[in-house]
Amino acid sequence: MRALTWQGLQDVEVKDVPDPVIEQPTDAVVRVTSTAICGSDLHLYNVLAAYLTPGDILGHEFMGVVEQVGSAVENLQVGDRVVIPFNISCGRCWMCERGLYAQCETTQNYDQGKGASLFGYTSLYGAVPGGQAELVRVPFADFLPIKVDSDLPDERVLYLSDILPTAWQALEYADVPEGGTLAVLGLGPVGQLAVRSARHKGIRVVGVDRVPERNELARGFGAEVVDLSSVKDVGDALRELTDGRGPDSVIDAVGMEAHGSPFLGAAVGAAKRLPKPIARKAIETAGVDRLAALHTAIDAVRRGGTVSISGVYGGMADPMPMMQLFDKGVQVRMGQCHVKHWTDELYDLVSGAEDVLDLENLATHRVPLEQAPEMYKTFNDKADGCIKVVLQP
Repeated sequence: MRALTWQGLQDVEVKDVPDPVIEQPTDAVVRVTSTAICGSDLHLYNVLAAYLTPGDILGHEFMGVVEQVGSAVENLQVGDRVVIPFNISCGRCWMCERGLYAQCETTQNYDQGKGASLFGYTSLYGAVPGGQAELVRVPFADFLPIKVDSDLPDERVLYLSDILPTAWQALEYADVPEGGTLAVLGLGPVGQLAVRSARHKGIRVVGVDRVPERNELARGFGAEVVDLSSVKDVGDALRELTDGRGPDSVIDAVGMEAHGSPFLGAAVGAAKRLPKPIARKAIETAGVDRLAALHTAIDAVRRGGTVSISGVYGGMADPMPMMQLFDKGVQVRMGQCHVKHWTDELYDLVSGAEDVLDLENLATHRVPLEQAPEMYKTFNDKADGCIKVVLQP
């Protein structure tokens, strides 16, 4: 089969690789019909080389049609149309029973000190082959796949795999009070869906980004916008819009690769080019993330407010403004999305007669899988008005 493989920093290639096979009686093999490039895939493209091996198959947002099932699979049949959550959960362990699917104890990476395994996302999370491919082996096929109606377009349901539940969880974690204001830092795909979800719930939203196309898209869904390129201080700009206090809640939808401190930017650049054992040590014992977005969120949120972090961070010893956090009494919630926790609620939302979140028009680029290397660069460079890429194997 053909699959998108990691070969090195900012180097991905579509190659012929062996077809996946049923390895456990609870497995299924899914033929992929649509797969997306996620903002967190850019962390693999740019930063996390220390945890990747040339040939690793990338991608964790995908859906398709069931082609094979293992002998123990009872709830899934060949021909079923399915979306696959990005975190691999068994549905039966202590964590899964409590809805904490990103911490599944069956697939937890104990040797790395990490949570549940993820499709296509480094040796830290199981080195599981990803979904930017023609075929994918899917474990726990009686639980993990989300069966979807045959008459729904792929792009109406594809984002149930990651970015829609990630945005929804970020909004839930933000705990916006009735009549309150939410700021969303970063208007990439997750930020856009956070804006749309919040507006769907009638929440006042202020989006923050520097890319004109992203700002205009958020405005189109009723968000006010702070343009990073035209303000000196984001916190001050947000306070001016909120009676001097700051927003009640702030979502950081940016993560480790925010624009900001040249020093931190140099640290990220240095770490990703070190030999792998040294780079791993640097990431695990030093602050190597760009923290501009997170520090902005902490500064901007009102006293007693909530910061919700959906953007991915990787450093183990990043400097945090603990005095400011403590003094302001800020509540912070974060973590990998527990995709299956939100599935029923979100499937009801997206499968109605109306595409209420306009999911079918989120992707700006729809191309064959063979163009994935070109589209990684376009998405990374924020070129050609690129907001979301969907690949079709």
